[in-house]
Order: sequence, then C-alpha cells, then structure tokens
Amino acid sequence: MASDREFVELVVGQIENAGKIIVKSMFGEYGLFSDKKIFALICDNKLFIEPTESGRLFIKDVVEAPPYPEAKLSFLIEEKLSDREWISHLVRITVKELPEPKPKKRKSKKKTKEKNKSHQYI
Repeated sequence: MASDREFVELVVGQIENAGKIIVKSMFGEYGLFSDKKIFALICDNKLFIEPTESGRLFIKDVVEAPPYPEAKLSFLIEEKLSDREWISHLVRITVKELPEPKPKKRKSKKKTKEKNKSHQYI
C-alpha cells in the first residue's frame, strides 16, 4: 500500500524545525533528505528513520522494523511522531551522524562511444 500524500505532509510539518527537508517520491513511497543525505523513508504511512548510535541513545526504547520486505531494520517512529520538538531533534542528530553521500562518478564519453559501438548491427 502506497503512503498518502497527507501523511507525508504531516510528517514534514512535524520536522520542519530540523532544517531544509527534501521529499522525493520513490517507487510509490517517499524518501526524506537533508544535506543530500537520505535520513528516512515513509512507507505504508509509517515513518522509518535511518538507525544511528546517537539516535538509539536519544530514543532509548527503540522499535525497529524494515520499511519494506527484505530491507535492513530502521527506527520505526509512531508514538512520538506528534512531538514536534522530539522528532525534529531526532532528525537533526541523525543527519549529523550519517556519512556524507559518495560523489557520483561521471561516465566518460569515450566509454559511451565504445559501448554504443558494441551494440551496433550491420
């Protein structure tokens, strides 16, 4: 079941104090980004936060669940979602601890030309 846009807007409204948040639609669900880092997923109208040590210490009684089948475990946030200050703080400390995204490698034109040649039919 895909997440409702209304739920996504509710979550983003709750974490607006955490900085600039970017929402991207991904396979019928949503990814939440800050500083080019994906820190959460919204799947089936549930918020899943990337697990970090500082997040685990802050939450204390962590509930973990996979956001979709065969995914790694994330922090499932349900009860505290209505606490704007709490959830915003969790997002800030999570984003701070997550590693910087790896730079994307650009394809060279030479490789692209060679690749195209290997697929030509005569």
